[in-house]
Amino acid sequence: MFYLLSAAISIETSILTNFTLNDYFTFRDRRSPTLKSFLSRLVKFNLVSLAGLALNMGVLWLFTEVLGIYYLLSNLFGIVLATLWNYLVNTWWTWR
Repeated sequence: MFYLLSAAISIETSILTNFTLNDYFTFRDRRSPTLKSFLSRLVKFNLVSLAGLALNMGVLWLFTEVLGIYYLLSNLFGIVLATLWNYLVNTWWTWR
């Protein structure tokens, strides 16, 4: 399988797994049982997660290539920013 396709499949699989776990455990008290609501949360979660991925990659590139910071440290900064983004925006928007 082409590596970019396999990466896209693994990223989407991770997003779907995280959505399912958050929907059933973390935000259980905020979810509506209707299919329309479920699909709406799923789409919102996907959008937020993909934006978080872009933030992570952007910070990784900026800190490594422009600022000259060691790439593992740059990735750590990107992960922290993306994690905060994902949690805050999903709390505010996806499961309000």
